[in-house]
Amino acid sequence: MSEITRASGVTPLALALTAARAALAEAGIERPDAILSYHLGDSAPVLYVARELGVTEIGWHNELYGGGTQCASILGDAALLVSSGIARSVLVYRALNGRSGKRMNNLGLKLGEGAEEQFTHPYGMAGPVHQFALAAQRYLHDRGLTENHLSTVVRRSRAHALDNPRALVRKPMTHADYLAEPMIASPLRRADCCQETDAACALVVAAPRPGAPRIRAVVRGGGPGCSTMDRADDVTRTFGHYLAGPLYDAAGMKPSDIGVGLLYDAYSWLVPRQLEDFGLLARADLADGLADALDRVNPHGGLLSEGYVHGFNNTAEAVRQVRSGAGPALLTGFGGSYGSAAILTPG
Repeated sequence: MSEITRASGVTPLALALTAARAALAEAGIERPDAILSYHLGDSAPVLYVARELGVTEIGWHNELYGGGTQCASILGDAALLVSSGIARSVLVYRALNGRSGKRMNNLGLKLGEGAEEQFTHPYGMAGPVHQFALAAQRYLHDRGLTENHLSTVVRRSRAHALDNPRALVRKPMTHADYLAEPMIASPLRRADCCQETDAACALVVAAPRPGAPRIRAVVRGGGPGCSTMDRADDVTRTFGHYLAGPLYDAAGMKPSDIGVGLLYDAYSWLVPRQLEDFGLLARADLADGLADALDRVNPHGGLLSEGYVHGFNNTAEAVRQVRSGAGPALLTGFGGSYGSAAILTPG
């Protein structure tokens, strides 16, 4: 990874190269056979990265459009290239100036792609936080949860981040501190939202090596839900509702096999939602068991505290956790009712 900051002072290309060179060096690979990335029109082009790495003859390369939904499924794309024999090694990266450059909560009126925003923007829907706050309000009501439970999620994230030198926010938080945070869109306070950051993260997917984490299973998909609320019968139903079963089936595993969860915590309420969907905490136990369940969720602080590299920093942490002996890691990527999930296992 590059350093995580609020103002990198360099281009996304420079950030991408910092992370890519470090990943290749750690893997002992001079040049990758293939390069993949994902973006929202805010990153460094794959061919630019290839050129700066001295790749004179490019093999398979692709830029996938999308944000956090790709942070798990892009591992599946890379694994397919390796398992099919198309590439021996695949460099995967995400780079963005997500704080000092293009930010997600600044939307303009336009025609064509994204045109529906012009009908919601005048009513205060200025970005994802306002839309998902509506789903959060309903979810808390349906599950009997309160702002105290959101506070628990955020405060545990901050506590985990204290031991992470990469984390953008390394400061303990009390419940009073949480309540003092400004409200952005009820019930979400500023602390309930992920850290917009400038950073890059990269990793290398290659043929199995002794001791290296394995990509056990990857799934991608979803249904009508949060991102298309007018088409959803339940606005709280996110991607995990659709993907948990297929993921465990593909992996030949069950929830009790998971050692650590790297859950896409763009907003705090998504943590209990995913714990429920992926079978890590029963719905009936959400109110009283949430605090204990968080012990094995995002031990680096997650997107709420470490930073927001569109989820790819959680992907890197999944690798670290499996390497350190935490057991199988569940990794998720969120985009509303659609997304992706993966399970990494020890080699």
